[in-house]
Amino acid sequence: MPAVARDLDLTQLIADTEAEIARLVADRDPSTAGVYEMARYHLGLDGSGAPAGKRMRPLLGLLAYASIAGDHRAALPGAAAVELGHNFSLVHDDIEDGDLERRHRPALWARHGIPQAINTGDMLFSLSRVALHRLSDLGFSDAKVLRLMRLYDDTCVALCEGQYIDIATSERHDLMSVELYFDMIGRKTAALIAASIEAGALLATDDEAVISRYRAFGWALGIAFQLNDDLLGIWGAERATGKEPTDVARKKKTLPVIYAFEHTAPRECDRLAALYRDPSPSAAEVAEIIAILEHAGARDYTRDQARRYRDEALAELAAAGVADGAARARLEALIVSVINA
Repeated sequence: MPAVARDLDLTQLIADTEAEIARLVADRDPSTAGVYEMARYHLGLDGSGAPAGKRMRPLLGLLAYASIAGDHRAALPGAAAVELGHNFSLVHDDIEDGDLERRHRPALWARHGIPQAINTGDMLFSLSRVALHRLSDLGFSDAKVLRLMRLYDDTCVALCEGQYIDIATSERHDLMSVELYFDMIGRKTAALIAASIEAGALLATDDEAVISRYRAFGWALGIAFQLNDDLLGIWGAERATGKEPTDVARKKKTLPVIYAFEHTAPRECDRLAALYRDPSPSAAEVAEIIAILEHAGARDYTRDQARRYRDEALAELAAAGVADGAARARLEALIVSVINA
């Protein structure tokens, strides 16, 4: 098995991914420069210094590849495809949710209007497919590239299915069940993270057992990531996370809220429902909602589930049995730092 450099630099992996993406979103001719400018704006690659996201999904894919095959550079087109695909979904999500901001500045649709934002999202999706074609130029077989494209397409279908569940349930007064919530985040969050990691493994090896383990690792990690995010959205410290815990004020129906509605006493359940109907809750009402969630055991349940899936992810990674020590250590450290429930 090829050795992985012992000084694996995550910053360099991200920089290499962004350079790969930058080539795809560079202006092609003056008449269409605007759409590429909008793409770079959304991606945080417009030179403004604005936050660009953590690039976690491509980073995981590159680490998965490097843990098996060594030098990460051959997998960069796949990493770029994953990040472009993730961001096309974010552009559309912002429109569908009516979110005015993305990463502390105006969302693309709020700045350029809905039609141009939809078109730019479609462009990001198309460029993600173009990115995959470069794998052929790097010497990967047509069969492997075609399989990766199928994985990518199946993942995009899952994303759309998950978004359908999210939108459909948000339009109804009754909450989705805990079971349906896990189904939804499996499609919306876990599917893309699992595909990112599976893609890295698929490019690195033909061993189906290893590929299967890496996919299972990614799936469990994706669920843990979303549950950890649910916790941070209510109980996170902004100084530590860089993210203001506003899920309750925004009436987001994440796992702690859904669990509380299913498990709290009838009187508290009625009060929780009344508070959630208030379009502009006061600070005291937000605090009361959080107290009800905690009394129902929602915080502990969500934390326990996040830890369960985190540990399952680590177990799947260990069971793969092929990871280079340095790359595996990087993956494990990343998991523990991101899933800090």
